[in-house]
Amino acid sequence: MELTWLAHACFRIRSREAVVITDPPGKEWGSLGPLQADIVTISHRHPGHGNAEAVTGDPLVVERPGEYEIRDVAIRGIATYHDGDKGQRLGKNTVFLLEMEAMTLCHLGDLGHVPSATQTEELGNVDVLLLPVGGGSTIDATKAAETVSLITPKIVVPMHYQDQRVRTDLESLDRFLKEMGISEARPQQRLNISKSQLPAETQVVVLERRRQT
Repeated sequence: MELTWLAHACFRIRSREAVVITDPPGKEWGSLGPLQADIVTISHRHPGHGNAEAVTGDPLVVERPGEYEIRDVAIRGIATYHDGDKGQRLGKNTVFLLEMEAMTLCHLGDLGHVPSATQTEELGNVDVLLLPVGGGSTIDATKAAETVSLITPKIVVPMHYQDQRVRTDLESLDRFLKEMGISEARPQQRLNISKSQLPAETQVVVLERRRQT
């Protein structure tokens, strides 16, 4: 499975079964180049996350809680909130679990609170966790680190933090790395991972935003 960070909370996930794009952002996030996929997941319909129209290839769009199976990819959407007040301020958020190449990938979208015990149990065993860390409209670095300790994934890929190519009011990645006890992390262009390559203990993998040519 190949994972590429495109911007904000948007990733391209290539597997033997399908190509998935998560939370495609609007034009304010700059040119992402051509986006083509079989499946698009949308955690919530905000401008930075819900631009499904930008993805070609006639993809199937999944944006609600429930269970789905598309092109041999099992997808489960779990209802959460976009803030710490049960959605009173910012509304709802859908967390997505994707079963691909015998691994479970979890995209937390714009999760605005630490998962409850019930939600953590519902997530089950997560191999790769795509985690917002920048605060603002999502959990901040401290709550992100707490979320990692609850879910205990094999790999954590941070997202939704200050992007130097697009000015935002989010916190920097460094705050999260400090919370995780990481002094330095060398970004890589993409993550290629298989079930047999998963680490025994949680590792943080920092991805570079894909450069446009």
